[in-house]
Amino acid sequence: MLLAYWLLRTSLGIGALSDSAPRRNNMPLYLPFIPFFIWYGIVSLAISVTGWLLPDLPDWQIAFRDNLILCIGAIPTIAVIVFLARASFARGLKGFGLNVKTIHRDFFAAVVNLLSVWPLVVAAIIITIFFGKLIWGPDFILEPHEELKTITEYTQLSLKVLIIVTAVVVAPVLEEMLFRGLFQTVIRSYLSDSSDKSDFGFRISSFRCRQSAWLAIFLSSGLFAIVHANAGHWPALFMLGLCLGYSYEKSGSLLRPIFIHCFFNAIAIVAVLA
Repeated sequence: MLLAYWLLRTSLGIGALSDSAPRRNNMPLYLPFIPFFIWYGIVSLAISVTGWLLPDLPDWQIAFRDNLILCIGAIPTIAVIVFLARASFARGLKGFGLNVKTIHRDFFAAVVNLLSVWPLVVAAIIITIFFGKLIWGPDFILEPHEELKTITEYTQLSLKVLIIVTAVVVAPVLEEMLFRGLFQTVIRSYLSDSSDKSDFGFRISSFRCRQSAWLAIFLSSGLFAIVHANAGHWPALFMLGLCLGYSYEKSGSLLRPIFIHCFFNAIAIVAVLA
């Protein structure tokens, strides 16, 4: 019902972002890749080094080590993103979308936004399973996320708590700051700045304000999906990414997609533990 109401009210989404202006910033196109490679570089190097130093750990301790490294590696990455946002966005962190005064509003709006997009996420999962069975046979199953398999496979409380912290707090904050705050913003700014330029023999003048916003949402959602290892999850993650990107453009607050992401991951964990 929420999704249908949104579609009717916005002419199937066409007019949804007509009043959404690009966030003013001076980021070059390559800048979001700096924290992206810092995070992956730190995590990959740390996992490789600890695996070499401690080769004979039990499986649950390996899972604990990897999640701990993810959490610790997120700290300097988030610090770098905050520094870049303060230096690059007009109005600093408020222009980036981090304003404590909007927490209460974004919290409740995130619930509505997630409920609205839930049918699309479920539809993406159903379609993925359908085509998976069609291509690979009736035995095809959609593998759960690695963290969900780990939290159900091992009984150690410390590991379960760490996975919950990683999935519900650390990953949503880092990924939304990176994919929505930086990547989506810089893509939209580039498209908006190119509206009156000619590149490779064609003009991009047809991209008006809302069109550049939707294209930025689509591109950042695609990037968000493909960085996750399981390709079977990409369609559902892409649909979730559309909701996250739209909520950021519509509200101007980065807290809203962070809350949506937190709720989504928390629901997934509760579902497998129930």
